[in-house]
Amino acid sequence: MIEVLVALAIVAITLAAGSRAAETVLRNGDRFADVTLAQWCADNTLVGLRFAQQLPGIGRSEQGCEQLGQAYTVQLNVQSTPNPSFRRVDVRVLDAEQAPVVSVSAVLGRP
Repeated sequence: MIEVLVALAIVAITLAAGSRAAETVLRNGDRFADVTLAQWCADNTLVGLRFAQQLPGIGRSEQGCEQLGQAYTVQLNVQSTPNPSFRRVDVRVLDAEQAPVVSVSAVLGRP
């Protein structure tokens, strides 16, 4: 009888550890999907600036972005550089709770 109780205790501990591991895997999968969608928003913003065929204006702006039903806020910060033919662009993507998800920086040149 004691052997059965010990075996049940070992099985219970193993199942508890397994469920925690599965929960971690699911949480990491959700985080990966969130970061991927936010990265798409940042990439789309930078590509749009490149396609504009002109240097972006210096300053800060904010716009919305939706990817696969998820709403994100894209914050754009454009700064001058020592070379007037280039601009530094910082893109920051926030989730629905306004928590930062992805930040990307790039230097855009005059077309």
